[in-house]
Amino acid sequence: MEEIVTIEVPDGPALEGRLGLVPEPRGGLVMGHPHPLYGGDMDNPVVIRAVEVAREAGLTTLRFNFRGVGGSLGVHDQGRGEMDDVRAALALLSARLSGGARIGLGGYSFGAWVAARLAATSAQPPALALIAPPLRMSDFDCLDGYQGEVLLVAGTRDEYCPAGELDRLAKRLAAPAARLIEGADHFFFGKLFPLGEAIREWIGTWVGSG
Repeated sequence: MEEIVTIEVPDGPALEGRLGLVPEPRGGLVMGHPHPLYGGDMDNPVVIRAVEVAREAGLTTLRFNFRGVGGSLGVHDQGRGEMDDVRAALALLSARLSGGARIGLGGYSFGAWVAARLAATSAQPPALALIAPPLRMSDFDCLDGYQGEVLLVAGTRDEYCPAGELDRLAKRLAAPAARLIEGADHFFFGKLFPLGEAIREWIGTWVGSG
């Protein structure tokens, strides 16, 4: 079950989101979508798969449209204002969860880049799921030495996230889990199930079995 919500960005636009509710949540997940200028939005199949798996694992989820996408106000800001969008989404989800519940942060492609940059500035680094991070196009140096639990997942046929570059990024992190989905491209056509299993396994590393 998902509830329509409005995310108020301080000194910024109002964003549309979908809050996925579960009974007795064990934590939460905020999920960012791929590049708005190439058709990315919160209804992307990869985003949907991620939040579905998270709810199955007992997490309350929040997916949303970045500024200028769908019903979200504002205009695309090349990843700068989008960091504020994610920060506001995390604040909304935190307010909906009981004190102490951990919230993970995920992103697909462009969303992964925005999530990484925001997470790197956090005083308490969240668990981070970077799905098909566009390592050939964007800089992820901000994650050097990152202390949170990080899932790095991409397909073996992803031209924007070569396996070698994914491995090199993993070696720079404190708690990485690198997963390659055999035969998957950047869009995970026909590979959403194994992607979901990688996400499920990552959730288990920081939510635990309690």
